[in-house]
Amino acid sequence: MTAPQLTDPFAREISYLRVSVTDRCDFRCAYCMAEHMSFLPKKELLSLEELDRLCTQFVELGVRKLRITGGEPLVRRGIMGFFNAMGRHLESGALEELTLTTNGSQLRRHAADLFAAGVRRVNVSLDTLDEAKFAEITRWGRLAQVLDGIDAAQEAGLKIKINAVALKGFNDVEVHRMVEWCGARGFDLTFIEVMPMGEMDADRLDQYWPLDAVRAELATRWRLSESAHRTGGPARYMRVEETGGRIGFITPLTHNFCESCNRVRLTCTGQLYMCLGQDDDADLRAVLRANPTDNAALEAAIREAISRKPKGHDFDYSRREVRGEVSRHMSVTGG
Repeated sequence: MTAPQLTDPFAREISYLRVSVTDRCDFRCAYCMAEHMSFLPKKELLSLEELDRLCTQFVELGVRKLRITGGEPLVRRGIMGFFNAMGRHLESGALEELTLTTNGSQLRRHAADLFAAGVRRVNVSLDTLDEAKFAEITRWGRLAQVLDGIDAAQEAGLKIKINAVALKGFNDVEVHRMVEWCGARGFDLTFIEVMPMGEMDADRLDQYWPLDAVRAELATRWRLSESAHRTGGPARYMRVEETGGRIGFITPLTHNFCESCNRVRLTCTGQLYMCLGQDDDADLRAVLRANPTDNAALEAAIREAISRKPKGHDFDYSRREVRGEVSRHMSVTGG
């Protein structure tokens, strides 16, 4: 018998799991991490075998889309073994999609292997095409390496979506260039509002550029029409008539998307966050390690956690103050 679907208190079916496989990254993006991060000791991380067991349990409970995130997931040693293991759920038909969010730095090394494991599309975080600005926002980043990784992903047959965080005073002068570049390369482009997560050097209010304003700016040059395209995530898409490409908008602040939220997030330490914008979590690592062969206990812990999924987050930048801020960095839960 098939286990009943995971359903939260608001009758939303949970079919999408985002899994952070590491808190480490080879960049230090200013809106995601502090410049001098303290990373977790190895013993606190789930092993790849434990991640497999957890993800498999979620698939058996109705998760159909699995997105692997970090930190930067491709810096974790042995990660391709995990992708290959998850590929068996694609082959069985239990899992519909296995995807990846990456900064692109390691794609030249891994793109072909990702495709062989069953990955068909990747999201690449890229906020600017300006080399100096890229070095500034990532602190350690190398734009040429990322662009080469994107080329490698295309060569391997992976479909690419570019994710850009809209940052006032930083990349606001580049939005038209980004649309043009993505359109020419055949990439979808998604803009994301900066979220109040973790203590940062930069002022969130100074960075915040609402996507209503981004869309208005884009409309001064491009003809945008409504699109019914969906990827299972929170983005709402517009078609760019001049390029034939799509632009997505993820608006956790100006127009939250909580009413249709179908996802939960698992950290590399086994904490399950039922909402990106709330601090409530469930410790699945403790259950996993206390019950090495008892999947019933694991299923019960997952179901109990889903029963606490809130109606939505409380992110708010109105009245010139940051509200709904959560203490953990974006890199902990992978966005």
